[in-house]
Amino acid sequence: MDKPSGTAGAQSLRRSLGLLRLLAEHHEAGITLTEVMQASGLERSTAHRLLSCLAEEQFAERDPETKSYRLGIDAMQLGFASMRRVPLVDSCRPLMQKLARMSGDTVFLVIRQGDYCLCLHREEGHFPVKVFTIEIGGRRLLGVGAGGLALMATLGDEEIDRIHERHAADYAQAGFTRAQLRRAVQHTRTVGHADTEDTITVGVSGVGQTFAASATTLAAISFGAITPRLPAKRKRELAALLQAELAALQGGGGAKRR
Repeated sequence: MDKPSGTAGAQSLRRSLGLLRLLAEHHEAGITLTEVMQASGLERSTAHRLLSCLAEEQFAERDPETKSYRLGIDAMQLGFASMRRVPLVDSCRPLMQKLARMSGDTVFLVIRQGDYCLCLHREEGHFPVKVFTIEIGGRRLLGVGAGGLALMATLGDEEIDRIHERHAADYAQAGFTRAQLRRAVQHTRTVGHADTEDTITVGVSGVGQTFAASATTLAAISFGAITPRLPAKRKRELAALLQAELAALQGGGGAKRR
């Protein structure tokens, strides 16, 4: 977790921020002290001391029954406050408006939040039949929508299996067995973009592409439309458009494509 370079004298702060990221990634199921030690590389005494401090300040909470840790109320409040003005949304809004105008379809911006993707923003195109498969601030399991599938495809196979195991019933309800999920991920890796059809709502399709929003944050932009508007050829065209525009965004000093 420790970085070889950075601001002098900030090691404890850097470690604490790293623990907050871990808690955010495992907020749904929680994470035990042993798992924190394994993921962070910290010694038991150090991890326990930092987690105890975060809990005292209400940035973490410890379940008395399972002994697992999650984000605390103050961390949540900071997150909710930041949603009023999200720097990533500000930097991506012009691109999303351009993509919605060019395609006529709905454009979504999502980031990973543990086993889920979180919708930060969406822009509506001019086509009269709108696709609103997720609200701003809404969450969906990774792999289900185009943006979430694009994000999931960047993970290792073992991590994908663990996510599916934790939410097998929800994936089954969405029509995904583990084998189907792995096939969708492999297809995404092969073609270089996510391609969905009828995975959220029958008659709705999507195309998604990931990019590095920062050194530590991976995000995805996706198109959503009724399936007749997205035959295979148009999906490839929209994927190429996404790739080109995200590359241009990177060249302009904004969010970096990945």
